[in-house]
Amino acid sequence: MAIEERKPSENETNDQPVAAQATDARAAQGEDEEARPGGEVDFATILDQFEEQSSFQEGQIVQGKVVGVGERGVLIDFGFKSEGIVPQEEFTENGELVVKPGDEVEVVVKSMDSPEGVPVLSRADALRRRAWDELERAHREGTPVRGRVVERIKGGLRVDVGPVETFLPGSQVDIRPLRNLDALRGQEIEAKVIKLNRKRANVVLSRKALLEERNEKRKRETLQHLEEGIIVEGQIKSLTDYGAFVDLGGIDGLLHVTDMSWGRLQNPGEMFKVGDVVQVKVLKIDREKERISLGYKQLVPDPWETVEERYYVGSRVKGRVASIADYGAFVELEPGVEGLIHVTEMTWSKRIKHPSKIVSLGDTVEVEVLDIDPQARRIRLGLKQTQPNPWDTLPERYSVGQRVRGRVRNLTEFGAFVEIEDGIDGLVHVSDISWTKRIKHPAEVLKKGQEVEAVITHIDTQNRRLSLSIKDTEPSAWDRFVAEHKPGDIVHGRVTRFASFGVFVEVAEGLEGLCHISELSEERVRRPEDVVQIGQEMDFRILRIEPENKKIALSARAAKHDEPAVDARSYSTEVGAGIASLGELAEFNLNSNDDRER
Repeated sequence: MAIEERKPSENETNDQPVAAQATDARAAQGEDEEARPGGEVDFATILDQFEEQSSFQEGQIVQGKVVGVGERGVLIDFGFKSEGIVPQEEFTENGELVVKPGDEVEVVVKSMDSPEGVPVLSRADALRRRAWDELERAHREGTPVRGRVVERIKGGLRVDVGPVETFLPGSQVDIRPLRNLDALRGQEIEAKVIKLNRKRANVVLSRKALLEERNEKRKRETLQHLEEGIIVEGQIKSLTDYGAFVDLGGIDGLLHVTDMSWGRLQNPGEMFKVGDVVQVKVLKIDREKERISLGYKQLVPDPWETVEERYYVGSRVKGRVASIADYGAFVELEPGVEGLIHVTEMTWSKRIKHPSKIVSLGDTVEVEVLDIDPQARRIRLGLKQTQPNPWDTLPERYSVGQRVRGRVRNLTEFGAFVEIEDGIDGLVHVSDISWTKRIKHPAEVLKKGQEVEAVITHIDTQNRRLSLSIKDTEPSAWDRFVAEHKPGDIVHGRVTRFASFGVFVEVAEGLEGLCHISELSEERVRRPEDVVQIGQEMDFRILRIEPENKKIALSARAAKHDEPAVDARSYSTEVGAGIASLGELAEFNLNSNDDRER
């Protein structure tokens, strides 16, 4: 049965859609119509067209060539009788078209039959499908993918891998936590796919896993080439109070602050900053624990090795006060070389309580080298040695017998130290505090800080010793007695002690005389205790006074008669004509006091 050919009306011909008018290249070249002469339809041709159309399925990815660009879209020749059309916005980036005729592109067939009579294609769907395929393969094989950080979202970052939105958790951004995730916005990064669900369009990335994997590989390679003693190049990765971590290539080494400089360094930030590329020396490697100790100062000579060539005992040098401790101040003579000024070497004065009273941090001072020990890396310095020693000129300012005033600086069991000027202390022995009082400890009559007057009794500049006496500022009991008495005078005294040759008699406070046993009574006396008692008070006549020996001879018998003074030298006894010496009196005084205490 023949099918009558229908001729289109004039209106139908003119009103065909624009897309239908844009026939493919084969139609434009004048291909024969599908009907045979006489108006008969060629069923073979219709069958071919149907088979051709049925060979393309919706959702299929096909390869095509751009043949034209119009306002309605981009025309793609993908092997079908007519071109397919792709919305122009799918080939537009930042408002500009990114394709031109002749470009090969991959598209997805969305529909083979549209109202306009041309296949509808999608470039975006093709890209999205390919991106998902790549993500699945990367997830399966563990290969990295590249993406652009779009924005920071809750918990991490949104990363676009092509047209697919993925999630990069904040904990997976880097090996070490990053405080400012916004700094990565707009950057292209590589990461591994650690979780994927295509149906739910859920993809989770990890940049940390990729970095750890690469670092592990670099670490193994680096450890194979590292040896103790070699010099390597690295980058300062981070700074701490105690040093810097240097990235040597997949593995970090520690550059301790003590190995940064031969000089004093308080803060590693004074020498380095993060990102600096430095050369360091490998000091120690612990391959088991993967710990590497590095040195920077070891790249230059140790200044202590030649320190004796630049400094010698007795030389004077200048330096900067680098630090202050309770026991002294450290002075930097040059980078890496410091010496100690002990607090006792800062001033000739002994009143200094803390080094900060003399020097301040950063001061430039002149010092004298007292001792050098390169092996122990120690230099002992003196500050007071650069100033005049007050002891050297002491005899020019003071003399024996001179009265001075000073402040009690310290008390000991044997005496009190009195500072008469800055750096000059004199000792007042406990026996030189009072003529009359028996003092066991200076604290009984003196206290620290008390101002006292004393007499200089001895000067020894060589041994830096100065002897003082407080009691010599007043007349002694002897001086007063001699000034007021003469031989022949009657004095009232108290018997204080017996001796086989007589009795000791206290004639004034702290002063005693001796009454020989022959002068106790008119009658012959065998024992003194037969005629007198301890503590008995009675009158005595002074027989003789010997100023040179400080002896006083007394007579109880002569005091009863009005007779002239007798020269006691006529009496010959075992105690020197009955005269009591100061030594005897002192011994008697101690013993008598002990008797009273008992």
